[in-house]
Amino acid sequence: MGPVFYQQERVGLYGKKFGMYKFRSMIVEADDVLKSDPVLYSKYVKNNFKLAPDDDPRITKLGRVLRRTSIDEIPQFINILKGDMSLIGPRPVVEAELVEYDAPKLLSVKPGAMGLWQASGRSMIGYPERAAIEMDYIDNASFRFDVKIFFRNVFNIFLKKGAY
Repeated sequence: MGPVFYQQERVGLYGKKFGMYKFRSMIVEADDVLKSDPVLYSKYVKNNFKLAPDDDPRITKLGRVLRRTSIDEIPQFINILKGDMSLIGPRPVVEAELVEYDAPKLLSVKPGAMGLWQASGRSMIGYPERAAIEMDYIDNASFRFDVKIFFRNVFNIFLKKGAY
């Protein structure tokens, strides 16, 4: 047994780093396991900073269920309450991912728990398309667009679309 929550450092508004919360879906010390295996880490980087569940030895059996149902994301409401994130906005990224974006533009808005990238298919969409989608959101952000994104995300969660 390990901790229930997992916290990963992400980069938010104005480049401020914060710990993004999730329910732990991986073995304890998963980040160390990833970084200590050069082959696995290389695959992770080449695959847009993620691994398919079947290729990722760090994911637990319960973790697979949490991820498929997006339940692992619920603790991000803590980040919203703390002010690190908003409900809707571009997905917060790890520092290594900033090279994929127009970083000053991305860091000019508060990241969100739900965003256009997730509403468009999330894990099925990699870079550079993911970055283009996030930049499109920043260029066109509005209350009406946020409402549309919210409902598309809820719909995708129920369909388990794009969940890894």
